[in-house]
Amino acid sequence: QMCEKFTVCQNSMEMLVQNNLNLPKLTEADGDHLTLFSLQDKCLTKISSGLYKFQTYLEYIQETFTSEKQNVESLYYGTGHLAHTLRQMVINPDEVIIPDLATQESIRTKLRSSKAWIEKITIHLILRDYTSFMEKTVRAIRYLIYTRSFS
Repeated sequence: QMCEKFTVCQNSMEMLVQNNLNLPKLTEADGDHLTLFSLQDKCLTKISSGLYKFQTYLEYIQETFTSEKQNVESLYYGTGHLAHTLRQMVINPDEVIIPDLATQESIRTKLRSSKAWIEKITIHLILRDYTSFMEKTVRAIRYLIYTRSFS
């Protein structure tokens, strides 16, 4: 939708320049790859931490992408619920990193300081990385359920 509504395309030079958002990512080392699921607790910790961090970015999108506010609000609350649920499944829930208020405000300030023409690209980058993060999350959870490693 972003590409169609605002002509923000993945090969845009502005996107490459602006991609300094430090969005959460899952990597093989985090245990999201099928061969590394002996590290399932580490994987769930990383996923939950990433989801909590994404909430700040989704809050920004809610403020700026007002035409889709209801959809983004649903994403925001669903993300928070999933983060909380996965945190309860971790052996030591205190290892899940929940951004403190100062960190959240720092992220918000950085995002709000963007020029209006970069705003749409920023939203696109956040949603693109969120989608990738969620795809890996779904794959990881399905694998854990399939192997009956946890319930």
